Amino acid sequence: MKIEIWSDVMCPFCYIGKRNFETALAKFPEKEHIEVVWKSFQLDPTIPEVANETHEEYLVKRKGMSLDQVKGMLENVTQSAKQVGLDYHLDKSIIVNSQKAHQLIQFAKTKNLGDEAEERLFRAFFTEGKSIADIEALTQLGTEIGLDETELQAAFTDDKYAYLVNQDIQEARQIGVRGVPFFVVDRKYAVSGAQPAEAFLQMLEKAFPEWRKLNPENQLEITKGQSCTTDGKCE
Repeated sequence: MKIEIWSDVMCPFCYIGKRNFETALAKFPEKEHIEVVWKSFQLDPTIPEVANETHEEYLVKRKGMSLDQVKGMLENVTQSAKQVGLDYHLDKSIIVNSQKAHQLIQFAKTKNLGDEAEERLFRAFFTEGKSIADIEALTQLGTEIGLDETELQAAFTDDKYAYLVNQDIQEARQIGVRGVPFFVVDRKYAVSGAQPAEAFLQMLEKAFPEWRKLNPENQLEITKGQSCTTDGKCE
């Protein structure tokens, strides 16, 4: 059963939502039948690729809040993250455009490393204060999750990956996504926001039996003999 997650690596609740979803999935007995697909979304595509203001300054301008209100909001988010085991250092976060980070994720998905890329970029932005628009930094992050340093340059030079990012964003608009994280389950159900793990588990328990009914497991009665497997074992 496919679960699509629209997310922006600059969204603090997307990282929290990811962790809560993972907690729920770990408790789900049929988790090996769940396919997670990460989808790109940009909360603010107008942000430049080179930072020209602090996180607090950006939010004061963006949200029209006072500096004290912004500091209080960031502290509340930091405490919410801590409750699920995440260590946010929002004072270090570099506010830059997330387009190139999403292109890296799209490339990583072609190598079955989409989840690893998402996780690494979240940690880079929220904990380590790395620039997620800097190609050199993104290359380092990509190699850390197992991508080839030379091959992954295609994420930034091949227009295909920018197109895939924009395609995800357009698809989000078509299905009514207004904020992230946004979880779509089997194209039948949707969950918006960083819900607690219990809510995600309830969603899985509701949707999976319906999916299984339409996708019955093929139970073959197998008579075993000598054979060779894809991992090179012959016995």
